[in-house]
Amino acid sequence: MGIESEKVATAAIHAGQEAESLTGAVIPPLHLSTTYLQDGIGGLRQGYEYGRSGNPTRDALQTQLAALEGGRHAFSFASGLAAEDTLLRALLAPGDHVLLGNDVYGGTFRLISRVLGAWGVTVEVVDMSDLDAVRAAVAARPPRVLWVETPSNPLLRISDIAGLAALGHGAGAVVVVDNTFATPALQRPLALGADIVVHSTTKYLGGHSDVVGGAVVLADDALAERIGFLQFAVGAISGPFDAWLTTRGIKTLPVRMRQHDENARAVAEFLSGHPAVARVYYPGLPDHPGHDLAARQMSGFGGIVSVALASGEAARRFAESTRVFQLAESLGGVESLVNYPDAMTHASVRGTAAAVPVEVVRLSVGLEDADDLLADLSRALEA
Repeated sequence: MGIESEKVATAAIHAGQEAESLTGAVIPPLHLSTTYLQDGIGGLRQGYEYGRSGNPTRDALQTQLAALEGGRHAFSFASGLAAEDTLLRALLAPGDHVLLGNDVYGGTFRLISRVLGAWGVTVEVVDMSDLDAVRAAVAARPPRVLWVETPSNPLLRISDIAGLAALGHGAGAVVVVDNTFATPALQRPLALGADIVVHSTTKYLGGHSDVVGGAVVLADDALAERIGFLQFAVGAISGPFDAWLTTRGIKTLPVRMRQHDENARAVAEFLSGHPAVARVYYPGLPDHPGHDLAARQMSGFGGIVSVALASGEAARRFAESTRVFQLAESLGGVESLVNYPDAMTHASVRGTAAAVPVEVVRLSVGLEDADDLLADLSRALEA
């Protein structure tokens, strides 16, 4: 019998991770088989038939993901965008409308506006941290999907999940929250009224920059059946080794997030007092406009700090001058990364309402010694 708990640290280690019954191995084995022996035609053992339709390692991860977010169903995908695409296919039909934050991951905006846009889906962006602006947008054109990122990428805006859920549900919308930045270690959107949670598990859940993946978690049985059908029919599943790596990363998620949070606070406080810095975006700073809401809605402020320099040229020089912070896309790994969104992660939204200011640099603060991180940033700012 497995261990059940609503505590994230316990669920991260034990959910879906029952000891192997034959040998008692504490770590469940990695199942790499693509197909499964049948006891006569249609005689499936524990429901397993073919690797696309089911795999014990992927199922174990999905149990773990559902427990972390407090959902009944979870689906593990080959990437975060594969997860989003399958979810949106399950929710939308041609002519449907999506209301999206104006500060979101560029790939999400590109998927909805350019890929699904060709299918007849429309999209509008709004500042999700402004409930009045969202209320007006919902009243003007009720969306089928209200898509929320909080904290947002890369400007770290904080949106009121409970308030947005009430607005969305009042208009008949499905409320989706991208919880990639906060993770269930710091924030649980389903408990705050959201219908669905999505993740790029590539980031903090995997946590070691060595596996690409995505996830959808929800409680609705009928919608879960549609998502499961599409995952099987379209096939963007996570492979068993990717699932195993993600499970392995999740087991240390709560303790990693505590250190990411501690280091990020030190970085944000250092940068906020530096004369070369025009603005620091970090919800843990008392002067952040979403600080009070984040303190209520989250149990920590996360490991991402964004910073505005004097100009786009200064931002580029800074991003190219760090040493401990490595210049690379992505985030959420144990190592610190620096990213220039305008030309990297958000290049696809240049010239749109979701464009990122050219003077902004995003820092994914890792688990290195905080003194080394601050010294590295000090050197880079001198450049």
